[in-house]
Amino acid sequence: MGASAVKILVYYRPDLSEPASQQLNTVNMVASDCIKYDLPFLVEPKSYPIGSEINNPAEFAVLKEQLVIKSAQDITALFIDVPKAEFPANLRYKWDKAELINLCHQLDMSSQVPWVILSAGVDFGLFYQEVEIACQAGVSGFLGGRAIWQEAMYIDDERERVQYLSTVGADRLKRLTEIASRYAVPWYQKLGLAAHELAYTSGKWYKEY
Repeated sequence: MGASAVKILVYYRPDLSEPASQQLNTVNMVASDCIKYDLPFLVEPKSYPIGSEINNPAEFAVLKEQLVIKSAQDITALFIDVPKAEFPANLRYKWDKAELINLCHQLDMSSQVPWVILSAGVDFGLFYQEVEIACQAGVSGFLGGRAIWQEAMYIDDERERVQYLSTVGADRLKRLTEIASRYAVPWYQKLGLAAHELAYTSGKWYKEY
């Protein structure tokens, strides 16, 4: 039907063996179809609290660090192209930059393929910090949505909403792109390649492929 890529979100906890196995089977089936139809495959594993963690965000924040890292290891053991990873910490509970960079390094080591960081709908200030930290620890980019434009949902006037998106929203995206362009690890470097080893692609590659 003309799709250019596939992205799937899976609620995933590597410490829950049975549901984790079912989710990995699902990802594996989709991966097989993506290979068959020659489509890039992005996977977004999303951790979630259970039991006492549900009403104790500080408790879950501690567990989440290793959940995110282990999830990347499990997911990228399959034939996927890009994991869309959660930031491996909650900046409301952990703010030491050296510790945060170390966690992102662990995430980078766990991922067998280039990875990007997601926004999870946090406010822009937090997401900007997450991207900045992750870019110093191996990430190849970001995929952000609500962190960039979520305030626009509460603007009823169409003209004001468009104005907000074309100014504040566009400026936020520009700022994030500048960080990624300056510090993020090129996807091919994560795969052990150098720029001169890549095949030539024209600006119209998406039409010519």
